[in-house]
Amino acid sequence: MTLFQDIATIMWRDWIVLRRRLKKFILSRLVTPVMYLVAFGWGLGRNINVASGSYLDFLVPGIIALNTMNVSYMSVTGLHAERVYHKSLEEYLSAPIEPTAFVIGKIFSAVVRALISTALILIVAALFGASLNVFDAPINFLTVVVLNSMIFACVCFCAALKVQTYEELAQVNTYLLLPMSFLCGTFFSTAELPSIVRFVIELLPLTHTSLLLREGFNVTSMMILAAYAGGMLYLATRLFKRLST
Repeated sequence: MTLFQDIATIMWRDWIVLRRRLKKFILSRLVTPVMYLVAFGWGLGRNINVASGSYLDFLVPGIIALNTMNVSYMSVTGLHAERVYHKSLEEYLSAPIEPTAFVIGKIFSAVVRALISTALILIVAALFGASLNVFDAPINFLTVVVLNSMIFACVCFCAALKVQTYEELAQVNTYLLLPMSFLCGTFFSTAELPSIVRFVIELLPLTHTSLLLREGFNVTSMMILAAYAGGMLYLATRLFKRLST
């Protein structure tokens, strides 16, 4: 029971911080999706046909996949400042809190932010006239969003514990997140890519997130996402425990 109480404590602390900034968070989370929907959905999308219907309907799942990746990653970046500059991470290390609970609490706090942002995107997409299939399989949709958010929150958690400067943390975004943003089936189908490129891209988690959100449940893709989430959570916990010894 102590583990769950510790997780709840960490999440409650992060929720208090978010609640104070909730209006700014909501407004900032609306900007990018609206820009994508206007530029690609209304603008470029009018000249693009896809087999499944309108390009706008094709685009929305990709935006959700992309958004959950970015929001969950950015939600944990503050950990780097706590470790390197503020030295406040030491307070958690000396507190009577399980290291595993701290990691899980931080990761799921990022998941909560990603879920709020996803809800905002669904509302905006509905206003833009997109056909949403979320309610056809809500459990599948939520599972995919949570797993994707966990993966990239853990990626940032690991990076925040290893790098020494903000520049190095930004490089993770540049070399890892940015290529996935455009190549992993978010804005176009990967079926037309050269086979070797497609093989590499299909190893990445965001590709399977886009596929699952767009086409529904797929055992292989779901297992790949679950493996990524479990592996990254294990790595983040191990790194944090090593830091606390």
